[in-house]
Order: sequence, then C-alpha cells, then structure tokens
Amino acid sequence: MAGDGEYERDRNYITTRITADGRDGWPVEPGRYRLVVARACPWANRAVIVRRLMGLEDVLSMGIAGPVHDERSWSFDLDPDGRDPVLGVERLQEAFFRRDPEYARGITVPAIVDVPTGAVVTNDFAQITLDLGSQWTAHQRDGAPELYPEKWRDEIDDVAEKVYRDVNNGVYQCGFASSQEAYDQAYRRLWDRLEWLEERLGDRRYLVGDTLTEADVRLFTTLVRFDAVYHGHFKCNRRKLTELPALWGYARDLFQTPGFGDTIDFEQIKTHYYVVHRDINPTGIVPLGPDPRGWLSAHGREELGGRPFGDGTPPGPPPPSERVPPLGHG
Repeated sequence: MAGDGEYERDRNYITTRITADGRDGWPVEPGRYRLVVARACPWANRAVIVRRLMGLEDVLSMGIAGPVHDERSWSFDLDPDGRDPVLGVERLQEAFFRRDPEYARGITVPAIVDVPTGAVVTNDFAQITLDLGSQWTAHQRDGAPELYPEKWRDEIDDVAEKVYRDVNNGVYQCGFASSQEAYDQAYRRLWDRLEWLEERLGDRRYLVGDTLTEADVRLFTTLVRFDAVYHGHFKCNRRKLTELPALWGYARDLFQTPGFGDTIDFEQIKTHYYVVHRDINPTGIVPLGPDPRGWLSAHGREELGGRPFGDGTPPGPPPPSERVPPLGHG
C-alpha cells in the first residue's frame, strides 16, 4: 500500500520461462509440469482459458486450489485429504519454498510447478499465457487459435496494457484503496477506461482484429467478475456491466464461446472475495446474487462479423474432472 492510500500490486514474480528450447533450464515436456490455479482468481483464469483454447489438457495437468486462503497461501481443500493429488502438498506455499526456502513474496496463482522436484518454475501470469500459445505449439491441438499474431502484437500490447492498468488492476485499486483520494482517482480511471472500451466495442466484435486475441482473454476475466464482485464489494458501482450495452454483449459473446464460460465458477469467485477480504467484508457473508443465468442470453454480436478462432476451431468440452457447475447451481 502506497503512503497516499493507493493500492500497489507486487509485480516481482518468478520469471523463469518454460520454453521449447529450454533456454532457462526448463524445456517444454508433456507431463512434467502442473499448472496450479484457483477458479476464483482472474489472473489464474487467464491461464485456464488459454490452456483450454490450446488443447493442452493432456500434456499440462491442472491443480485447482480452493477459493479461500489465509495469510500463508492458497490451499488444496477441494481435494481428498486436502492435498493436491499430483504434488502431494496441502498448500501452494510448499512449492514456492522448494524453489526458494527463503521466498518472501506473494504466493500467487497461476503458478507452474515442476512435478519431479515439486518446485515452482514460474508465477509470471502475463508471460505464462503467451508461452502456452507460443512455446507449446508442438503439443497443441489441431485447430488451436493464434492469440498473439505477429501483425497485431503492437496493438494487442497497447490495449492490454491500458486494460491492465485501469481495469484488471484498477478494480483492485478501488477495492483496496485506504484513502478517499486514492479511491476516487482509481474509480475515475476505471470508468474512463470502461467508457473507452464501450465505445471501442460498439462496432467491432473483438478488441483487436477480427478474431480472439490475448487482449480479449485478459479483459474477459475482469468483466465476468464485475457484477458479482467488483461492482459492490470493490465499490466500482457507477453502473453494472449489464447496463453497458456493448461490453455486456461482448462479455456474453465470450462467455458463450467454448473455452471461456466453461471455466467460470461464480460460487467460488464470490466465496473468495467476500470471505477472504475481511477488512472489506467483516461478516464474511457471501451474497446469493446476482442471478448468473443472463450470461446465456442472446448477445447478437455475430452481426459484427469476425471469426472467434480465425482459421482454427473451437476446443472440445473440458475433461470431466475440470467441469464447472451449470449456471444457477452452487
């Protein structure tokens, strides 16, 4: 937390990369690594989506932490005996300490763990999705989309940075501000950017080009949590997502695209934010609403053209062990 009450995210991640050529000592190998995520976390949700779109389920296993954690770390309370069945640990913290016994920074998801050693390789969320798209190509499914095409990279980077600064992280700057001034500034930045996005998406189906890209993945994971969490819990309440025609249509379009909505568990999302953030919600009461079934309503965005997967194809259904509850069911 900055001295003026502004929330500052620690972006000092473990930046080791898993690459096709193994330049950092960690080569891409099927079955060697485990992606650890939490359904609640928007940063982890990005990696879940890209892994689905690339069809990497059979070569990169996924461990799912529960929605509630304490000051030590995310824990595997959803698994039998409270342990990840592959890594054998109760807390993600153990994998960070196997990488560095003196590790003193945040225990964050997503994290990719080297299964043989049980040590975290990386928790650099922004690079993880780029590498799943570019470094794991030998193991991707036929028809995997290109989410970071060379000809659009400058624009993707520009849009993604604006979205990160003002929206992805902006909602947290609203929610965790400890002064009125810091909150007011974050709130205005957030809504200035959301209005910019509303205008941008008024006549185009996707953020950059005419297909899905990294920019869409990164915006979606905040939008899908907006009405359920950020609008009230983080005081981002000028308007609901459902009151923004272009953004609401865009978000529903993505939600109904294979690989996006089928990664979302609203109950885990709400449980995490409303139970863990006791400084914001001291009672720990989790709201029953909003009704999520509107996410399946017609969006009409097909009229704007575009091809979600470009020359690729949609992913198949998720593995049975990774399926989320249907909307409207806890």
